[in-house]
Amino acid sequence: MTMPKDTNQYGTIFGGVILSIIDQAGFVRARQHGAHRWVTVAMDAVEFKQPVMLGDIVNAYATTVRVGRTSVTVQVDVEAERFTTGQTVPVTEARMVMVSVDAHGRSIPFSSAPTISE
Repeated sequence: MTMPKDTNQYGTIFGGVILSIIDQAGFVRARQHGAHRWVTVAMDAVEFKQPVMLGDIVNAYATTVRVGRTSVTVQVDVEAERFTTGQTVPVTEARMVMVSVDAHGRSIPFSSAPTISE
């Protein structure tokens, strides 16, 4: 749910807040491919179709669209459920590349033994 701290002077959510949600969704999806550190190395253009308003619920749906040796490409679709009506509207989408890295930031095959433990 979006909160007042997330809004600009017009009562809509900062684009950076949505970009952060996209980044987090991409990480969650990438993490399913291996227990490693995952970093975002690329994100395609993000075009906002509808504003997100104060109180809206933001949902991000991430799917893997490509698997490499050290990276995965993740598609993230973002929707907002309107606080006032319950209507769901598309907000934006992004395709991003996540890379698994070791403790020194060097890319590693994500099929390798986990580098992160509990």
